[in-house]
Amino acid sequence: MIRTLPSTERGAARSGAPRGRSRDLYAAGAAVLLVTTAVLVGRHIQGTRRTLFVNWPPLLASWEPHLGPGTPVAVLVAIAAVAYGPSLAARLPWRALLPLTGGTAMAWTYSLALIDGWQRGIAARLTTRHEYLQVIDRFHDIPAALRGFTQHILLGSPDNWPAHVAGHPPASTLTFVLLDRVGLRGGGWAGVWCITVGATACVAVLVTVRALADESLARGAAPFLALAPAAVWMGTSADAYFAAVAAWAVALLALAVTGRSLWWAGASGLLLGLTCYLSYGLTLVALMAATVLVLGRPGIRGRPALLVPLIAGLAVVPTVFTLAGFSWWEAYQLLVTRYYQGAGGVRPYGYWVWANLACSVLITGLATAAGLRRAGAVLVRRRGDVPGQAAEARLALLVSAALLALLVADVSGMSKAETERIWLPFAMWLLPACAFLTRPQALGSTRTGGASAHAWLTAQALLALLLNHLLLTGW
Repeated sequence: MIRTLPSTERGAARSGAPRGRSRDLYAAGAAVLLVTTAVLVGRHIQGTRRTLFVNWPPLLASWEPHLGPGTPVAVLVAIAAVAYGPSLAARLPWRALLPLTGGTAMAWTYSLALIDGWQRGIAARLTTRHEYLQVIDRFHDIPAALRGFTQHILLGSPDNWPAHVAGHPPASTLTFVLLDRVGLRGGGWAGVWCITVGATACVAVLVTVRALADESLARGAAPFLALAPAAVWMGTSADAYFAAVAAWAVALLALAVTGRSLWWAGASGLLLGLTCYLSYGLTLVALMAATVLVLGRPGIRGRPALLVPLIAGLAVVPTVFTLAGFSWWEAYQLLVTRYYQGAGGVRPYGYWVWANLACSVLITGLATAAGLRRAGAVLVRRRGDVPGQAAEARLALLVSAALLALLVADVSGMSKAETERIWLPFAMWLLPACAFLTRPQALGSTRTGGASAHAWLTAQALLALLLNHLLLTGW
C-alpha cells in the first residue's frame, strides 16, 4: 500500500533534506571551531606556561611533515573505501560484509602506521620507557609480581613501574608477558597484536548495531567504522587492544539478550571482567552494558536466567586476580596519587576539560559530529509511524551511552590529555552515528544520502591522512 502524504508533509519532505544538510554542516563547523580554538589556546598556554606537556596541543604529537612506505597504500585504501564502501555495504551478504569491514579497517590501520615506517610506526611503539615491554623480565614469577604490583605504583616507591604499567591493572601488562612466553617477543609482535586485535572492534560494533537496532543502520555505519580517523591511534598504542575487548564484551551481551543465549551471556561477562582489569577507566563500559540490557529488556524478560551466567562470567577475572594477591581498588587509589605526582597534577583542568573534546573530534571526524547532531534530533523528535524510527532511536540511545561514558571520564579529571588514545574504546561507539547520514532526512523523503555518504567519507579519510602525514604521534 502506498501512503499519500498530505500537502504539508510533502512540503516538509521537500524542505527537510536541505535544512538537515545545513545543520549537519553547522555541526561540523562547530567541531572545526572547537579544534581550532583548542590548538590556538593550547599553543599559547604551552608556549607561556609549559603546563600542558604536549608538543602539539591538544594532541600528544610533534609537527613533522613526512611521507613513508605506508603512504601509497593508505591513499589507495582510502580511495577504494570512499568509492566502493557505501555500495558494497548496501548489497553484500551480511556474512561477507563483516570480514570485509574488519579487513579494510586492518589495512587502513596498518597503512597509516607504516607511514612512519615499520620501526618507528609499529615495532618501537610499545618499547619506549613508558610502555609495557620495559617490564617483561620483572614478570618471570607472575604470582609474585601480582602480589607486589601495588608496591611499585607510586613514583617514590622502589623500582616504580613505567607510566603505562602503573596506570593500568596488570592484565594489560600480562598480555604482553604471555605473548613473550609463547615466543611472540619484542615490539614488532606486540604492535601486530594490538593492530590486528584492535581492527576487530569495528566488527563488534556492527554486530551490536544490527542486534539492537537493525541491519540497514549497521550497513550504513560500516564504511565509517572501517575508515575511521581513530585508526591513526589504533595503530600506535595498546588502547586499540583494550577497545576491541570492550567492544566484543558489549557485542556478545547484545547477542545474548536478543538471542537469549546463556553462552553468549557468560562470554560477555568474562570479557567485561577482563576489560576492567585492562584499564581502570574502562569500568565506564558498564554504561554501555546497562544500555544494552535496557534495549534488550524483552529478551531478559523472556529468559531472566541470562543474568546468571553474565554475573558468573563477570566475577571470574576479578576473582582470579584477587586470589593472586592483586587488589584492584587499592591499586586504583595509588594510581590517583601517582597521577597527581606527575604531569596530571600540573596539567590545567580548565583547558583539558574542553580540549579533550577537541581530541575526540580528531579521532572520530567531522562526519561523527554531524551524525551526533542527527542522533540528538532522533531522540528529541516526536514519535510517529515512520518506518525505522524505533531502530534509529535504539541506535541513538546506544551512541548516547558511549558519549555519556566519555563525558564522565572527561569531568573526572583523570583524563587530562592523551585522550586521543585513552578514549578509543568509547570513540568506536560514536562512529555508528554516521549511519544517520545515509538515512532519509525528512518524512516521506526518498533520498538515501548516498552522495553525502561519499562526501563525509572523503572528509574522514582526508583528516586521518593529514594527521598521520603532518604529525608524529606519541607512544
